Amino acid sequence: MTTTVWIILAGAVVTFLTRIGGDLVLSRFERIHPRLEAALNAVPAAVLTTLVAPVATTGGIAEAASLVVAGGIFLRGGGMMAGFVAGAAVLIALRNLIG
Repeated sequence: MTTTVWIILAGAVVTFLTRIGGDLVLSRFERIHPRLEAALNAVPAAVLTTLVAPVATTGGIAEAASLVVAGGIFLRGGGMMAGFVAGAAVLIALRNLIG
């Protein structure tokens, strides 16, 4: 197998172990402090921001258009999957058209 495949598999294993580890640690507590719960609820938004911010600041026209389309779908309540698929479709189409 190539190095890329091994990196993907290792990333999948580490992600799985991290998720299971978090569940095991949190399952030992009867009650979670409200501040910890608020912090855990903020993690998905923080991760999404770290993925979107570099593209938003350094990307080209195709990246900006895909962010606008996906953001519009998210804001209108279209759902996460619809926003991701539409954004990816716009990005792929514009990258193939523009170059």
